[in-house]
Amino acid sequence: MAEILALVDARLRTALGEPDARAAITFLGTDRIEVLRFVDAEAGLVRYATLGMSARPMSDPTAVLADPVKGPRAELVLSVRAGRADTDKVLRPLAVLAATPQVEGVVVAPGASLDVGEPLWPDAAFSSVLVAEPGGLVEDLELDEPMDPVRFLPLLPMTSNEAAWKRVHGAKALEERWLANGTDLRDPLRRSVSLD
Repeated sequence: MAEILALVDARLRTALGEPDARAAITFLGTDRIEVLRFVDAEAGLVRYATLGMSARPMSDPTAVLADPVKGPRAELVLSVRAGRADTDKVLRPLAVLAATPQVEGVVVAPGASLDVGEPLWPDAAFSSVLVAEPGGLVEDLELDEPMDPVRFLPLLPMTSNEAAWKRVHGAKALEERWLANGTDLRDPLRRSVSLD
């Protein structure tokens, strides 16, 4: 487990640079989850990445026994525009989302919605996120067979209206709506896209 997390940490550093801050949170009955902050001054972005979610494979909640080796592994990555809101308060909600597979026995995959039930940061219009396709920002980390690779899943904050609309129409339809409207998904102050 520690060896996997060391490899994940190294992959994050290779892709995003050196983290300028990190926080660790442990929930009762779960492994420790860290959240690392990376500042990309050139792009004007702050990126937050979890470290710890991939220590164990996610298992199908209907399985009688969880496989300790095989199964999907992932970490979460959130990118926001720097200096527009107090987004550092997202550390705990991100850790909560990263602990979801251990706590609730769910498999987090692209197209899924995750909700923390409160704003992601103070005055945020978002309490949930859409899990996007991996591979753009941080490449998958291959592990020795028979382990699955670690995937770095981008998170796209959703307003409650967007989350409700996504439940009816699906993730792809919401992403197309965002694209058609030129929505800046990294803007921590953005409002809901037009859903008429």
